[in-house]
Amino acid sequence: MDVGDTADCFKYYANLVVEREKEQDRAIDVGNPSFECYIRREPVGVCGLVIPWNYPLLMAAWKIAPALAAGCTVVLKPSENTPLSALELAAIASRVGLPKGVLNVVNGYGPSTGSPLVEHPLVSKVAFTGSVLTGSKIAVKAASAIKKCSLELGGKSPIIVFNDADVDAVADWVSVGVFFNAGQVCSATSRLIIQEGIKDNVLKKLKNVIEGIKIGSGLDPANKLGPVVNELQYKKVSDFIKGGLAQGAKVLTGGVPAESEGYYIKPTIFYDVKPEMTIWREEIFGPVLSVMSFNTIDEALHLANNTEFGLGAAVISKDKETCKKVVRNLEAGIVWVNCSQPTFVQAPWGGYKQSGIGRELGPWGLENYLETKQVSTWVDDKTKGWGWFM
Repeated sequence: MDVGDTADCFKYYANLVVEREKEQDRAIDVGNPSFECYIRREPVGVCGLVIPWNYPLLMAAWKIAPALAAGCTVVLKPSENTPLSALELAAIASRVGLPKGVLNVVNGYGPSTGSPLVEHPLVSKVAFTGSVLTGSKIAVKAASAIKKCSLELGGKSPIIVFNDADVDAVADWVSVGVFFNAGQVCSATSRLIIQEGIKDNVLKKLKNVIEGIKIGSGLDPANKLGPVVNELQYKKVSDFIKGGLAQGAKVLTGGVPAESEGYYIKPTIFYDVKPEMTIWREEIFGPVLSVMSFNTIDEALHLANNTEFGLGAAVISKDKETCKKVVRNLEAGIVWVNCSQPTFVQAPWGGYKQSGIGRELGPWGLENYLETKQVSTWVDDKTKGWGWFM
């Protein structure tokens, strides 16, 4: 799946830049016949790209493809947990003839490698995907040097389900939205906000679906849920689950480590969750769903928007007007209607509030790596200059 999406990303930007080239040196009407004016788009320069471990190849492509299409050179720092796919991508780029020094990969830890990359005086643009904490530090460093900076950070995305929704469809989309990739998805719809009339039926269906998921190595295609990335993440997610229990949330299913050897965590669903609980407020980045219920649409919107994050959100209802109202009022950069998690290279990706700055993908992704230059020419040969001193 990632390899196909990565190929599509490179193809998209290769085609987009050809189309954009037709607009280069495009004349604009400035309303003054004494001048001709046109606009040039030029590469921003050397770009420092820092990516996470959850989609190591695809996140690299999201940044490398538009940067190269814009004419920039890049230095990519992959996560220390997942360096190999970035190295293989660089090797492929070399084999197909990309000039040396255009795509560079440096491995290491954040403090010793990522930070010097962000601070380097020859780096004109920084693009980062990862945690809010690291993103805020990068933003400060970039701001101190007045560098261009785009950030795609954390999320705690809601999925709002109304009484008229189909129970089977809800169970399917909710499961995909939070348990895909073992919940290690920045846009995961990990907060289920469900209307009272459908709550019991949906939770019953979800329990049956989740408990039927086969857990194990991704090398076996029969398995549908693999391990979290490493021991540290395993402990973090386990601590969130323990914290939810300690704060009084009830477990519908899961809540204990999987029986398989390795960093496997059973898909976990908490209900009777309160807004002040940590599992409701903080990004877990694991297979954990928190559930709250509502009666009115305004109550649902309040629960959805009462967060520091604003990356993704979803609404499920058969009523188009209900969906439209929810879409208009959700504070999120990506909103899914009657689905969760579809991602398209042609459409913008990014969030509100602490979920980030700027947008990736589509033409918005290319804009991240371009400067805009105005060129104005005096064409009136009847006068000299403005005439102030003549």
